Amino acid sequence: MKSDLCKLTANTVSLKNILQESEKAAAYANLDKKEVLNLRLMAEELIGMLPELLDFSDGEFWIECEGKKFELHVSLVPNEALTFEKREKLLSVSSDGKNAAAVGIMSKIKIAATFMMIDYEKTFQTGSSFYSYGLGGNLDLQCPIWTLTNYRQNVSKEKDEKWDELEKSIIANIADDVSVGLQGSKVEITVKKTF
Repeated sequence: MKSDLCKLTANTVSLKNILQESEKAAAYANLDKKEVLNLRLMAEELIGMLPELLDFSDGEFWIECEGKKFELHVSLVPNEALTFEKREKLLSVSSDGKNAAAVGIMSKIKIAATFMMIDYEKTFQTGSSFYSYGLGGNLDLQCPIWTLTNYRQNVSKEKDEKWDELEKSIIANIADDVSVGLQGSKVEITVKKTF
């Protein structure tokens, strides 16, 4: 089953459609109370990171489910608000290899999506370690992908504050995986969960 396609804009009204589609999908799949709550929490986590991304992109949201296997999808396309000056400002955030603002997993996912929208190759060369931690081993510059699974594996070796963030994250504890990838000019964010 594929849910209705929701157009997303920076206004909060369009973001509420994410919760409505989550509730419809949960009812369709006959999820129990705890499963419905977990699906809603993942949807709320997405909602929390989208307003800033939608300041310079147009978005769509939908859910795909087969039985109790769910995928929450967000597709973002940069719009005219993403000017050259805005791109340069966003890239300068990562130029020192650190990003103090990237606290928490959802912030890291949001910034991975932002970096892919503005200039993947330059970001990869100068980006923060959290960004490269989530990238796959066989890097295809045409189709880069950041995943929570890769990030978890790389961070588990260090057991530092990044590991603490993972343990405290709602989405890292509920979702099976989260991926952020490029498909043409679109950035696709997918949250996967099998109940």
